[in-house]
Amino acid sequence: MSDNNQNGNSLIYLLAGFGLGVLVGAAAGLMYAPKEGKELRAEVGDKLKEVKGKTQEWVSEQKSKRNSLAAANVDVEEVGA
Repeated sequence: MSDNNQNGNSLIYLLAGFGLGVLVGAAAGLMYAPKEGKELRAEVGDKLKEVKGKTQEWVSEQKSKRNSLAAANVDVEEVGA
C-alpha cells in the first residue's frame, strides 16, 4: 500500500511542477511581449472569440451527426468509439 501512496504523491508533485512551470512561462511571456498591454489584450480577446466560435461550430456539428445517426437507428455509442 505504501508503493501506491508514493506513486500518488509523485503524480501530485509532477502536476504541481507542471502547473508552476506554466504560470512562470505565461508570466515571462507577458512581461517580454513586444506589444503594449492594450494591444495584447485586444489580440488575445480576438483569438479567444475565434476559438469559441470554432468550438461552438464543432459542437453543433457533432450534435447534428449524433442526431442523424440516432434517427437512422445506429447505435450512437458504437460510432463514438
